[in-house]
Amino acid sequence: MEQEQRVRFHATGGEYFRIWIVNLLLTIVTLGIYSAWAKVRRNQYFYSSTELAGSSFEYHGNPVAILKGRIVAAVIFGIYIAAAAWAPLAAVVVALAMGAASPWFIWKSLQFRLHNTSYRGIRFRFVGDVHDAYTNYMVRPLLNVVTFGLATPFIHQRAKAWQHNESRYGKARFSFDGGVADFYKLYGGLLLIGGAGVAALFQLLIRSAPEPASSAQAAGESGLFLIAFYGWAFVVYPLFMNMLQKLIWNHTSLEQHRFHSDMRWGRLAFITFTNYLAVICTLGLFLPFARVRAMRYRLESMSLLVDGSLDDITSVQDGEVGATGEGMAEFMDYDLSL
Repeated sequence: MEQEQRVRFHATGGEYFRIWIVNLLLTIVTLGIYSAWAKVRRNQYFYSSTELAGSSFEYHGNPVAILKGRIVAAVIFGIYIAAAAWAPLAAVVVALAMGAASPWFIWKSLQFRLHNTSYRGIRFRFVGDVHDAYTNYMVRPLLNVVTFGLATPFIHQRAKAWQHNESRYGKARFSFDGGVADFYKLYGGLLLIGGAGVAALFQLLIRSAPEPASSAQAAGESGLFLIAFYGWAFVVYPLFMNMLQKLIWNHTSLEQHRFHSDMRWGRLAFITFTNYLAVICTLGLFLPFARVRAMRYRLESMSLLVDGSLDDITSVQDGEVGATGEGMAEFMDYDLSL
């Protein structure tokens, strides 16, 4: 019989604010060098604050390895900036080389992040190969060129299936059974809702515009339209995140144990809107509290339906994994969580 084990998140905004402000000041004083230690300290706090079935997660990242990865990423990006300033043709070559290497960086990042995460003393692993990384992040995305973007749900589904199916917790395998049709329904629903909202805003703008309108009136109406548009975006974005998290985790299993998400769109929209408002009103000082609020809701919406015992899972010896991919993936702003 399945037993539901909900994720608990014990971090607080006040505790994380103290970690965040010290990390920020030391990173500034050391001209960015401390950022690797800041990341380790932040992750160790968040991981240890995340509890499942009475046990917390652990983060084992080596700040020196992370710093080396970031230095490599910074050097590569610096070469691109210098080339763009002095030799535009060379900049194109560097950009193409960075693009060609990006699937490798994503692959290494997945290895690094899972290898440095453990639960109950057992490490996670990523066993996917680099060939599949290039298929998912370089070859398949080319389909969008000939399909005018219509292949996006298919590309997303295949990448997510690869990430989950090739992940391990000790000797236990993760699996993902979300189908391509599920992703097309998600993107189709989002497109209909988002498109209908934008169309309605345009119609409202056209109907309310006086004829002829002065430049001041036109500027005011444009401003109102932008406010309405961003307000609509605050509705659509949490809706997409809610639907996406449910789609991904409700189709993910660890051997016979199943994950479940019961995230609610209304609550997520409220947290997202109030977080942005509070960050703006406090000139950024609310950022640590906003992050904790968002993480708490996303994590505590998750549960694991345990069928049997988690104690049956055994560990596997695994070698060290370099952080170069992690540093470059962060530098290029890849979000691997979705």
